[in-house]
Amino acid sequence: MLSSFAPLIGQTQAVELLSRAVLLDRIAPAYLFAGTPGTGRGLAARCFAELLLARDPREEISPTLRQRIQQGNHPDLLWVEPTYLHQGKLISAAEAAELGIKRRTPPEIRIGQIREVSRFLSRPPLEAPRSVVVLEQADSMTEAAANSLLKTLEEPGAATLILIAPSPDSLLPTLVSRCQRIPFQRLDQFAMVQILRQTGQTELLEHPEILALAQGSPGEAITHWHYLQNVPPELLHQLVQLPTSLRGILDLARQVDQTLESDTQLWLLDYLQHCYWQQGQSARLPLLENARRYLRQYVQPRLVWEVSLLQISQAGST
Repeated sequence: MLSSFAPLIGQTQAVELLSRAVLLDRIAPAYLFAGTPGTGRGLAARCFAELLLARDPREEISPTLRQRIQQGNHPDLLWVEPTYLHQGKLISAAEAAELGIKRRTPPEIRIGQIREVSRFLSRPPLEAPRSVVVLEQADSMTEAAANSLLKTLEEPGAATLILIAPSPDSLLPTLVSRCQRIPFQRLDQFAMVQILRQTGQTELLEHPEILALAQGSPGEAITHWHYLQNVPPELLHQLVQLPTSLRGILDLARQVDQTLESDTQLWLLDYLQHCYWQQGQSARLPLLENARRYLRQYVQPRLVWEVSLLQISQAGST
């Protein structure tokens, strides 16, 4: 049974709790996998689903079952993720990126998707002992969706639901009270290195600032790395070591506005916070938070960067 969780590194407590539930045949109707994104919650859900959908979880999981779960084509598994509403159709964030669709607001789990969950659970399992529903980023549920899910959790039938969220506080208390909590911890340095090597991200290990930003989350480390690739090195150097002239700062703000997408600009603020903190420029950090707030309020980005970089430059010179 533990072999099902072999790909999951550094989450001993979660593995122990889930394995014990299967061994003792005390599987809860609903679980909350709570912890920092990128620490293995989704992988753990797939591993747990293997055991829940197996006819005998004490035996070795068949490669066919494992493959069907990974490909999302098992009839008793429903995997729900946040979506955008585009031209009357629901599309995932991955699909939106593939189509080049840009959105200012994050994707959501919508009430229509929760109604699909209810329909899915209204019929008995077709092959497995139970049905399994996984809700990724459950904290993105709209209020209507969350209230609709509450009714489903009250009578799930022969099913287990897995909600994935950053923390219990990110969900309605009434939802949390119906779930068994499985905590996911940030990983230590050894586990981080092991996972990044296994996933072919060894180049990341040469960038300690990326590992510092990730704070024990391999998934976040990979995300930070992808964002870093979107910023020209010369532009990044100028932002870390600001120009001394007014013209240079205004030109730098123009480059940021014209070169970087809005999500990359928001990420850049995190990167600069780390760099300035390392430089002992703590007076600059609140100014970056102000910039983040204005960008999220859709203030004209070039203006935000002009004002912020001017203030940051002055804060660094005092």
